[in-house]
Amino acid sequence: MIYLCGVTDYLTEQNGRPIYPADLSFPIPTPSDLSFHGERFALLPGLADIHVHLREPGFSYKETIRTGSQAAARGGFTTVCAMPNLDPVPDSREHLSKELALIERDAVIEVLPYGALTVGEGGLALSDMDEIAPSVVAFSDDGRGVQNEDVMREAMQRAKALGKVVVAHCEDNSLLCGGYIHDGTYCKEHGHKGIVSASEWKAVERDLELVRETGCAYHVCHVSAKETVELIRRAKAEGLDVTCETAPHYLLLDDSQLQEDGRFKMNPPIRDKSDRDALIAGLLDGTIDMIVTDHAPHSAEEKSRGLAGSPMGIVGLETSFPLLYTYLVLPGVITLPRLLELTCCNPKKRFGIPERKDDFTVFDLSARYKVDPADFLSMGKSTPFAGWEVAGKCMLTVSRGKIAYLDPESKARTK
Repeated sequence: MIYLCGVTDYLTEQNGRPIYPADLSFPIPTPSDLSFHGERFALLPGLADIHVHLREPGFSYKETIRTGSQAAARGGFTTVCAMPNLDPVPDSREHLSKELALIERDAVIEVLPYGALTVGEGGLALSDMDEIAPSVVAFSDDGRGVQNEDVMREAMQRAKALGKVVVAHCEDNSLLCGGYIHDGTYCKEHGHKGIVSASEWKAVERDLELVRETGCAYHVCHVSAKETVELIRRAKAEGLDVTCETAPHYLLLDDSQLQEDGRFKMNPPIRDKSDRDALIAGLLDGTIDMIVTDHAPHSAEEKSRGLAGSPMGIVGLETSFPLLYTYLVLPGVITLPRLLELTCCNPKKRFGIPERKDDFTVFDLSARYKVDPADFLSMGKSTPFAGWEVAGKCMLTVSRGKIAYLDPESKARTK
């Protein structure tokens, strides 16, 4: 058994009952008894991130299923959903089987794959959606926006028939014009090429019209712009089956904090303070349903090429909960139960991921430390939060009744 000493019980409720019982002992299939000692431990349900890039198969020099799932476990996650921008792209049973075999062999937590919307994520013809639907959590061409309206309409119709959510990377390529950071003050003052917010919200606007037409369940990836927040707010008020997500870097940073470093480059880009404020407002009024990491590792060499030359993407699995707890919960912006809704309950509910009593994590909320990428279990080390002081350290993660992560420097002891 695992016994938690000095535990602060931060359990949330679902349908009027606790997700987990108030009894803080859980049977763990391990020969040892472990005891944690500290001032302020919190037993939390296993977190869920429905937007990660594990890079395998195809790009194992960036990340693997094993290293990515280990990083997730260290961040308190017991379930992650892996995006399909892989090689081969999981657009058929044959291609998906390669990813499923790696997950079965190497994942230390639950990893659920996405299926591609279109063949090769090329945006021209639908994938074998019927064939792969039973084995995927949802459909997405993340990393690329589906530019052709007719193809997106057909994809939505097919997904609706299959009972799956369309998860959309919303980006109008005609408005990018070679940009790579937000088209704001920093961009203009430093001679960079900017990405306008309309490249995001215009694509969302088009897709919402298709949702009205098809009745599809629709989810918007990594919302970054205030106009997108307002479009989704109105769509929900209208009764459309729409949800959305944002990420810690959009909630905690704006483009005034950019530096000439590839660790500040992601897609969509960090935008203006007014966009950040709109995202916070969206958390507070329920427009934004969940917070994801969009964990997107690259090699150190790739991310060493500055804002112009580096690929887009940062890592986040090991920093997400501590950052959000420190900079949103502790200042009173949101409550801890609300944070758990955003990072656990809502993602699972939307994507049909069952709650499990043998999925949970333990955080030492009194622990304070600085984010140090050198300590990451992820192969990717690129984060704009390097050096930030955070509170909240993951001590233990249990996934499907098995220990997926145990803090090696904790005061845990084997008895």
